[in-house]
Amino acid sequence: MQHFVFKRIAVCLAAAGLTVLSWSMAPAAYAFDNPDLLPDIQTPIIDLADTLTSVQEKQLVTDLEQFEAETGYKLRVLTQFDRTPGRAVKDFWKLDDKSVLLIADARGGNLLGFNVGEAVYALLPRTFWIELQTRYGNQFFVRDNGEDQSILQSLQSVESCLRQGGCRVVPGLPREQWILTLVTSVIGGFVCGFAAQPRDGKIVAWQWALIFSPLWGILFVAFGIGPVISRTSDWLPLVRNILGFVLGALVAYLTPIVSRSSTSET
Repeated sequence: MQHFVFKRIAVCLAAAGLTVLSWSMAPAAYAFDNPDLLPDIQTPIIDLADTLTSVQEKQLVTDLEQFEAETGYKLRVLTQFDRTPGRAVKDFWKLDDKSVLLIADARGGNLLGFNVGEAVYALLPRTFWIELQTRYGNQFFVRDNGEDQSILQSLQSVESCLRQGGCRVVPGLPREQWILTLVTSVIGGFVCGFAAQPRDGKIVAWQWALIFSPLWGILFVAFGIGPVISRTSDWLPLVRNILGFVLGALVAYLTPIVSRSSTSET
């Protein structure tokens, strides 16, 4: 089970790297122009890949229209596979600086793609969209939850952040990401405990612990605590990471003391 979890973490990290490359290298989502695929009536969703059920689509249409009326931000959804209207959607939806176009296309390595207006970028930076794409569009999430949930949950995150005036990171802490923060917290504790091991007759080598503080501080605070408190208000993962740091520090600190005690007894 642990091997499977860490394998998923490794693949997610690789997916994040590929997402960054694809974000910078991919051409515009509407590189072609086929207006014949556009519906006859105005709707915020064009589901050419039949990803959403009729009930989901109806509910989502109502939600997106209400959100636009309340906030002024225009969220649009295009699902495609072997057919795409291309550039035609820009004029059909009159996309502007306050628009977000979600493109769901299963042909690539990541299901999701986004075209974002400049006014939205001011509230949700590029790193937000990369993380959003990586979290909800990766193959594991799509396999476990379905393409429909990938679309719905990513839109919920966008709506939530725009309603509260912007986000620097995607809300919520996935299990794989929390495990990474826990691991870095434990490693930070090991470094701190190793540096503080008794030296020169002192019970705690505070000087060495301070010298190594940039290293264990980055591991624990920046990579262990920061991602948790910036994504969730839940105290449980935070407490677990703190306990992991303390436990790692105690193990590293006490190991030579226990070893010397065992040697003297023999």
